[in-house]
Amino acid sequence: MAEGGAGPGGGESLLFLTDEQLRKGIEAMFFAYRGFTADPDRILDEMDYGRAHHRAIHFIHRSPGTTVNNLLSILGVTKQSLNRVLRTLIEDGLVESRVGRVDKRERHLFLTAKGSELERVLSDAQRARLRAAYRVAGPAAVQGFRQVLEAMMDPDLRRQYQTLKESSA
Repeated sequence: MAEGGAGPGGGESLLFLTDEQLRKGIEAMFFAYRGFTADPDRILDEMDYGRAHHRAIHFIHRSPGTTVNNLLSILGVTKQSLNRVLRTLIEDGLVESRVGRVDKRERHLFLTAKGSELERVLSDAQRARLRAAYRVAGPAAVQGFRQVLEAMMDPDLRRQYQTLKESSA
């Protein structure tokens, strides 16, 4: 492949990306993220919830019984911010907090039936959008997209992601 020329499938050389090519990628990420969050945002807005609620629900669903400290680490938010979100979710009957069996200071988080239903509705909307995009892009693009996303993660976050990925295998 020639420097800066077209590669297989019409793609441009990935070794010599211009600032303009990178700008286009940045803008595509911004608009894709808007699309990815639009459906859940509409659902959450009706409940006076935001994206922090969605992320908490997602990761509690993903790891039932996760501790508050683990959720803090995954979400990268302050304890005060997470406590505000969890308080609302618990008061509204979406999340249950249980005292740890081994360490009574720990709080383990579980979705209630109502919380699981909300998680399903939110995830169904995002899965539908991803499924449609993946079908259009094809398997090679999907694999490349995952590689790009993983390469963008800071090393600590990549380790957390790998741990989550391995726990579902």
